[in-house]
Amino acid sequence: MQTVETLNEGLKRAFTLTITAKDIDAKVDVELKRLAPQMKMPGFRPGKVPANLIRKMHGPALTQDALNAAIQEGVQTLVAEKQLRPAMQPSVELEDGYDLGKDAVVKVEMEVLPQVPAPAIDGIKLERLTVPVADDAVTEQLQKFADQQKKWDDAADDYVAKMGDLVTVDFVGKTADGVAFDGGTGTDMGVELGSGRLIPGFEDQLVGVKTGDDKVLNVTFPEEYQEKSLAGQPATFDITVKSVKTAGESKIDEDLAKSLGLESLEQLTGLLKGQIEQEHNGLTRTHMKRKLLDQLAEGHDFEVPPSMVEAEFNQIWSQLQHEATHEADPEAAMAEMEGERDDYRKIAERRVRLGLLLSEIGQANGVEVSNQEMQRLLAQAAQQYPAEQRQQFMQYVQQEPMAAAQLRAPLYEDKVVDFLFEKAEITDREATREELEAAIESEDGFASGTHTHDHDNHKPKKKAAAKKAKPASDDVASDDAVTDEAPASDAADEAKPAKKAPAKKKSAPVEAETAVTESSPVAAENAEGTEAADAPVKKPRAKKAPTKTEA
Repeated sequence: MQTVETLNEGLKRAFTLTITAKDIDAKVDVELKRLAPQMKMPGFRPGKVPANLIRKMHGPALTQDALNAAIQEGVQTLVAEKQLRPAMQPSVELEDGYDLGKDAVVKVEMEVLPQVPAPAIDGIKLERLTVPVADDAVTEQLQKFADQQKKWDDAADDYVAKMGDLVTVDFVGKTADGVAFDGGTGTDMGVELGSGRLIPGFEDQLVGVKTGDDKVLNVTFPEEYQEKSLAGQPATFDITVKSVKTAGESKIDEDLAKSLGLESLEQLTGLLKGQIEQEHNGLTRTHMKRKLLDQLAEGHDFEVPPSMVEAEFNQIWSQLQHEATHEADPEAAMAEMEGERDDYRKIAERRVRLGLLLSEIGQANGVEVSNQEMQRLLAQAAQQYPAEQRQQFMQYVQQEPMAAAQLRAPLYEDKVVDFLFEKAEITDREATREELEAAIESEDGFASGTHTHDHDNHKPKKKAAAKKAKPASDDVASDDAVTDEAPASDAADEAKPAKKAPAKKKSAPVEAETAVTESSPVAAENAEGTEAADAPVKKPRAKKAPTKTEA
């Protein structure tokens, strides 16, 4: 194989590989020897088919496979011999005019990772804002639990429902022309009046009903409603009231703890206090990480691969487009985004640079993700797939270095950040939760970050007062057609060591729409020294059928 470098400009590299027909033919011979014992053909004993006959019948396919393999090997050899570190998968293309049996000329183009200057990690100073757990915060969470566990007492048949009561109804939703729509019919649905879980006007019109009443509710779906055919449209609901119940007194006592599967109120209180403390620690870490990344960004400036910046920008832009669809005026939100496109691209560049810096710091200081940690990550990621697909997903990640690197990168980044925290000079200052949250959302924090799950990092600095981007969530949007907005799930639910209260049955008007967001993919895909050369190369863009290869 002959290799000629045709471009060496900045981070861009281009090469021409010439793979001789002799080399390709040699691979065909190897494949013929492998296949011959397995071939069957009328008139010949199994395994005795002449090689020249096999070549005559299957030559073009064998030659094409040999060419594919030769190109793949050629690109891998090029990367290894030139000690290249591709930023993304190289572009591989077979030149026009190739015919089977001739020398193959292949164009290989790529961007390489820059030589990152030794990061300055000495002299980092950080302030750690700590928030003590207030008794009032624990009591507030206990009260929420008590409210969730409150008992409902049957009201008399002539009792008139008011806010705070639980009304059980059957319902049929219809469009303005009287046609029932999908997802708009249900039975025995409990509606807590005043909960705000239903589309506007639904709960309010149930105030004053009695058991046995029939009523028609007139509502209008929100403009941003997920089901586009209903968004902004008027509708009616034919309601039959099955029962009305009043709320019993909610108590914070031993019975509350036992109803949650715990032994005592003291145990429940301790668990809730521990959870709130964990939340505060998470906020503290987020604030410290932003300040750390700010310092790294200010002290380092070097060229980054445009392809990596483009990939990161596309991920940010896709996330923002998704969020815009859930705004009250999606078109206005998109127009505002377009006006800030350059700001977001700068954020993408910054995130890529920070990702490369963290990777360099980690490699220079022996930070690693162990095999055990990787297996745990893999198992956790596999849980997102149906049971029958998990093994297939795990095999894919194990076979694809790029996929494994993307899975590994967030944990690797956190480990590098922890290493830097250990090196930094840290001073502690007590603050309130409100002060800490305000510091996180302050103007100088929005552009910090690399490829973390912190989607506030998508915001340009001048947008500090804008609406916060939704955090990454595993919640799946409800397909029910008459829902509005989900109540925030109680964070304290996570503290339950025993069984949780059963989830409410999904009925159309009560289950809320939740925007599905995904965490941003890795900016620095070569974190922890993963070599991009190990990843499969893109298919070359061959110009005619016989020359299409898989490099």
